[in-house]
Amino acid sequence: MRFEYLRNHHRGFFEGMLLKGNLNAHLEEIDQQANEMLELLTRQMAAQEGVTEQLKAADQLAWVGCMNSIRNRAEEIISAELIYT
Repeated sequence: MRFEYLRNHHRGFFEGMLLKGNLNAHLEEIDQQANEMLELLTRQMAAQEGVTEQLKAADQLAWVGCMNSIRNRAEEIISAELIYT
């Protein structure tokens, strides 16, 4: 996603990094940060909303629904704050 965003919206920055050979390192760094942020946000949101292993054992369908919602919201936050900046 970051690659496409830079290529389409920040052409000069994209081409400069590509020519310097820094693009892949930049993309890997953003990917690593995004994955760490996703894990952290998911854990924090689940704890805040009371989505626990007890809920998973008692009502798996509700747990899956809650976790999907949490993951989608976390991905939106990451996209807004990290990918599309």
